[in-house]
Amino acid sequence: MTNSKIKHWLQAFRFRTLPLALSSILMGNFLAKWQGSFEWSILGLAVSTTIFLQILSNLANDYGDSIHGADSEDREGPSRAVQTGAISKRQMKTAMIVFAVLSLISGLLLLATAFADQWLMIFTFLVLGLLAIYAAITYTAGKNPYGYRGLGDISVLIFFGLVGVFGSYYLQTKSLDWIVLLPALSCGLLATGVLNVNNIRDIESDENAGKISIPVRIGRDKAVIYHFCLLGLAMIASLVFTLLNFTSWTSFLFLLAFPFFIKNGWAVKTKTTASALDPYLKQLALTTLLFVLLLGVGLVW
Repeated sequence: MTNSKIKHWLQAFRFRTLPLALSSILMGNFLAKWQGSFEWSILGLAVSTTIFLQILSNLANDYGDSIHGADSEDREGPSRAVQTGAISKRQMKTAMIVFAVLSLISGLLLLATAFADQWLMIFTFLVLGLLAIYAAITYTAGKNPYGYRGLGDISVLIFFGLVGVFGSYYLQTKSLDWIVLLPALSCGLLATGVLNVNNIRDIESDENAGKISIPVRIGRDKAVIYHFCLLGLAMIASLVFTLLNFTSWTSFLFLLAFPFFIKNGWAVKTKTTASALDPYLKQLALTTLLFVLLLGVGLVW
């Protein structure tokens, strides 16, 4: 494999999305540590499973958008590997299968480590894992991709928020607690915010391709208001959680991330070209990870 080919594969993996994918897993583990239940082996396998799933999702998105026309030559955002011909459709489908298998293997090892011979729990989480793989693939791939019907936002909120945080928390503690809900919502809302930035950036090409994202459905101006609502609700949820569970002033370390959220919202409002808006996808993903790390450190310090 040539260096050029390797470069195209690395670009298709979209490593800049990984901080966002890891945020919900880390949040669940921080909350478990705060509650006194934590094992490094479970965290490690949860991280590897999440990375494989996220890369799978990115490859499926590249493949799906290319075959459905959202990644056409009219698209203003970064070009995709299948769209440009750097990676063939057959090669991309093969890579999707490889990462689906890697996700499944890593997930099974995670469940075996967390639950040993508790077969009911293994089966339950296996179903959730298979649903995550299915959701990753069918977001833009398949005959009727749900991302083209404006359902991507609710899927991200569920999988990057509720499932990610509650699931990783349960793997460590073997219990469910409603105290996890507010941090889970914060993660899910911020992840949805990243998707919204992406969809605002691609609003014209998505509309031309028949991809009815939320910004396409409601228009750019209302999509900006929606973005501020996502960021604002995420910040409010984390504040309410901390006030309800206050132990020391270090619990408010996460406030250091708030100016970066405000900067992101302002950029979405004022940056009207795809090239100007694109860096703020990465900025919000990294800020979400920073937010989780600060909130988690504040809890367990």
